[in-house]
Amino acid sequence: MTFEKLGIDKSILEVLRKAGFEKPTPIQKECIPAVKKGLDVIAQSETGSGKTLAFAIPIMEGIEPGKGIQALVVTPTRELANQIYREFLKLTVYKMAMIRAIYGGTPLEPQIMGLRNADVVIATPGRVLDHVNRRTINFAHVRFLVIDEADRMLDMGFIDDVERIINLTPRTRQTMLFSATIPDPVFRISKRYMKNPVRISTQRYVRADLLNQFYYDVMDNEKFSLLVHLIKKENPKLAMIFCGRRTTADAVYKNLVSNGVNAKVIHGGLEQEKRERIMHEMHAGNINVLVATDVASRGLDIKGVTHIFNYDVPDKSDDYTHRIGRTARAGKSGKAITLLAPADHQNFRRILQLNPGLSVQKGQKEQFAKVPFDPHAGRERRDFHSRRPMQRRGPPRRRW
Repeated sequence: MTFEKLGIDKSILEVLRKAGFEKPTPIQKECIPAVKKGLDVIAQSETGSGKTLAFAIPIMEGIEPGKGIQALVVTPTRELANQIYREFLKLTVYKMAMIRAIYGGTPLEPQIMGLRNADVVIATPGRVLDHVNRRTINFAHVRFLVIDEADRMLDMGFIDDVERIINLTPRTRQTMLFSATIPDPVFRISKRYMKNPVRISTQRYVRADLLNQFYYDVMDNEKFSLLVHLIKKENPKLAMIFCGRRTTADAVYKNLVSNGVNAKVIHGGLEQEKRERIMHEMHAGNINVLVATDVASRGLDIKGVTHIFNYDVPDKSDDYTHRIGRTARAGKSGKAITLLAPADHQNFRRILQLNPGLSVQKGQKEQFAKVPFDPHAGRERRDFHSRRPMQRRGPPRRRW
């Protein structure tokens, strides 16, 4: 299958050729013709499947610049909004449409100005509703609505906001819903708001023959030392280390840097400018190790990941499979390593029971040097005197 056989405009074909896209991915092969026919689509595919172009190409072919907001893409995170925005920008060589990305953490005024001549808007739910409340966004001409990472928005508590946004768009719209999994609330949305949708499902996870998975038994007070040992032994080109909490991610990052590891950290607690700067460094190849919470495990386009380290075992089985799905892509091999403290074993056994296709070997623990780990590294120091009433020093004054 080639892009030419999908009936794509010749100008877009030239854009794709110059960008290095040789043939469509499975999700693009199935989704593009369905969207071009005007059908509603429910697409279930793994991260990194090329789904953005699967909806961006037919949307760009279908809009008419200068006639208001005709396409709205709703996505859960600022990083995803920026990522989708960049993909749409590539296609503006074909059609000079105005693409706008709106999300929290940035000033409203420039967004308000940009929305006045926008043709395509990529947005996070909260910021869309901010503009709705201010009456600075108009959905009257929306013809295409994309709900991206729907299950992730459910996990993040955005599902009610998403339903409100759907209800604000014209009923004549064409709706596309993309989700790695289809839990019941997401399925109910598809039943309630979509018209006879076509269901598309591609391979959800990485190939078992390309992904080598290992686990190591380790005591809590040795976990970080083993992590440092494995990083230096494996010498990854690009590794992602997943932690369960922001505070843990910050501490692991700070301690890695103290041990000479070229690392950065990304999670929802960072300011938007810093998150964008880190992602830019990732794409430029200036980072060897990225410590992250699950905000980065799904959706973000991080290519060339050779190693995944699960510093903490996730609570949900899907989060584990999405984490390890960051590596072993595009026909290249990868390695996923999970560090199991005594309290992690029960949760990890449950993940393996729910995913019988996973093949995880026990790693042979070698001798490794003990390195210090400061669990409070990276935390901001609180100024308790500014938060509490000033207390008098010395004995209290006696009242007469």
